[in-house]
Amino acid sequence: MPTPLGNLRDITLRALDVLRDCALVVAEDTRVARRLLGAHAIAGKRILGYREQNAARVTPAILARAKRELVAVTTDAGMPGLSDPGRELLGAARAAGIEVEVLPGPAAFICAAVLSGFPLEGLVFGGFLPRASEARARALQSALETGTAHAWYESPQRIVASLEVLAKLDPAATVLIARELTKVHEQQILGTPAQALAALERPVRGEITLVLGPRDAGAARRNGGDLGAAIEAALDAGLSVAAAAKMLARERDENRSELYARVVERKRDRSGKRPRGS
Repeated sequence: MPTPLGNLRDITLRALDVLRDCALVVAEDTRVARRLLGAHAIAGKRILGYREQNAARVTPAILARAKRELVAVTTDAGMPGLSDPGRELLGAARAAGIEVEVLPGPAAFICAAVLSGFPLEGLVFGGFLPRASEARARALQSALETGTAHAWYESPQRIVASLEVLAKLDPAATVLIARELTKVHEQQILGTPAQALAALERPVRGEITLVLGPRDAGAARRNGGDLGAAIEAALDAGLSVAAAAKMLARERDENRSELYARVVERKRDRSGKRPRGS
């Protein structure tokens, strides 16, 4: 069952019924669960911590309890199993023949996507952006090419780097940064990657959702007449020679081998030495 993103009143009446009626609350963080229960005057509940580090150890006990009593699975904020613990437990319960029901409720990326005002047909949720710089650049470039809106969760330690990569790949892109949704220090930023970087409070703290607006499917080709600039942007974003050539070939519908040679040449010019290639 989902739990509030921040404001503890953002919980459904049905979710409160389940919390009152259940025999066990399974929680990502027991302290967060206690605060939620306390805010709604629900006392005397047994709470069991469930997270990646102890999942294998506690899953059998949870399943044994769920076979005979009602068990409520929660997360710190939002929907369990959606970039939070819970997916494996759900699968284990189904395998054990235990009936599973999901209650509707808050999900940060849905709230942020609606806040953006972007067309949301074909909206893609990508979980957390990759940690590695090249993989992150590939994910953002791929999203730019699709022509649909994308949403990700991002850590405060990496959001600046992600926006910097977007600014290099497409300075005209439109993004929404939703930070600390429904909380006291909520911040919403709508604009280009550079504008978002300028407006983002520092040091960056809290839970962050990044929504990238859809780009017109023909924009890359119309704006990509300067191949040299496109190669520079791809290299500046941290893509390897092979990844840059592949991306440019797909985006521009040109020969990948020829583009590879152009990227090799440009990278050699930039570094003064022959690149490693892939």
